[in-house]
Amino acid sequence: MSERYTDGMRMRRRVLGDAHVDRAEALRNGLDTPFQTLITEAAWGTVWASDALSLRERSMLTLAILAATGNFEEIPMHIRATLRTGASPRDVMEAFQHVAIYAGVPKANHAIKIAKATFAEMEAANHDDK
Repeated sequence: MSERYTDGMRMRRRVLGDAHVDRAEALRNGLDTPFQTLITEAAWGTVWASDALSLRERSMLTLAILAATGNFEEIPMHIRATLRTGASPRDVMEAFQHVAIYAGVPKANHAIKIAKATFAEMEAANHDDK
């Protein structure tokens, strides 16, 4: 594998956690291997691995873009990643307020609904671990 792939996998694990990446990798097959390589190198090994923005800032941007473009199915994964990126629930809500103004209230409203449910699941899981 390329150095960019290795860097991407390291960043992917740092942001999403080993358990998530291990589950995703277990589902990989010959059909989606080229796609998985692409996103590992481009998204994780290039964009996320850049030192131009902090992980917190990148997390907020990612969530805002996902909401603004209606890619709601990816939001819970990136909400869970905030535990590792340092983006707080307030940061997430601030990002979604930007979405409301610049991309539309319905998209932001739906993203907030998803975020609230995901934060609640995370809190419940945290209590179960204690």
